[in-house]
Amino acid sequence: MPPVAIRFIRVCDPERKLRLEALFCTDRQATPGEIVPWVVRRWSVEVTCAEGRAHRGLATQRHWSDQAIARTPPVLVALVSIVTRRAWRLSQGGLMPVETTAWYHQTAPTWVDGLALVRRHLWHARYVVNSAADPECVPLPREAFALLLTGLPVAA
Repeated sequence: MPPVAIRFIRVCDPERKLRLEALFCTDRQATPGEIVPWVVRRWSVEVTCAEGRAHRGLATQRHWSDQAIARTPPVLVALVSIVTRRAWRLSQGGLMPVETTAWYHQTAPTWVDGLALVRRHLWHARYVVNSAADPECVPLPREAFALLLTGLPVAA
């Protein structure tokens, strides 16, 4: 590949509290006033993606093909967004139930708590609201069924 012409600027803190930075841009006509906001906007996206890769393994692929890497992270980010939005609506913008175990105590809800809330809602809608009388069914006490609906979404 032939070399690409770049424009670079040096950014320094007049109070010398932050280190000297070099910013690069392939648009050689761009002004420093344009380049700095572009880098700032891009930085927040890059940090989000890096944290997602580190925490959730968003870029982990079995085959590591360019197509798989290109499509998977956006789909996972979209799925996380959909689940988070649905959990927020199910909690009616208020307090979301926080799951605790003997080995893990938390005070604020996590994404997993939101996922459990959405699973619980979907399973309840499918198996409780629309259930029909079926002679093949084995009776299950309501308390046991409630425990299943409460515990399984967290475990799954």
